[in-house]
Amino acid sequence: MSSPTAFDAFKGVLDTYAAGSGALPVRYENDFCQDLLDANTPAWVYVEVYGDSYRQDTTGAPGANVWEETGVTYAHVLVPSGEGSSSARIYARTLMNLFREKPIDGLFMPEMSLGAGNPGRDFPNYWSLALTIYWTRRDITSAT
Repeated sequence: MSSPTAFDAFKGVLDTYAAGSGALPVRYENDFCQDLLDANTPAWVYVEVYGDSYRQDTTGAPGANVWEETGVTYAHVLVPSGEGSSSARIYARTLMNLFREKPIDGLFMPEMSLGAGNPGRDFPNYWSLALTIYWTRRDITSAT
């Protein structure tokens, strides 16, 4: 799992998006999604934020070093199975644009991917297209 700082940075952007007009509902790891399934929601987003590593990037006096956290965020755009992938691609592109060239809370996102689509592994009757965002975050030990 990622640090709270990284998770909160993504959540802040996506919650602001979700509150906007015409936006998709957004759910996060370990959130309840049954209401969306019961309502046969036409499209929605399931987000997972993973921190792959947290390593010391400089060597110096204790409390004055730079640490780098790296990770990946998956925004799974879910659309009803059998209805094609076009709308999922459009929604995923909209989400991608929320993060392109826009560092947030010290996160740098140098690479993104509109990846393969799969049947929703945890969400029956939905098909999922993953937006994958690779990220790094640097902090100084004295600042945390």
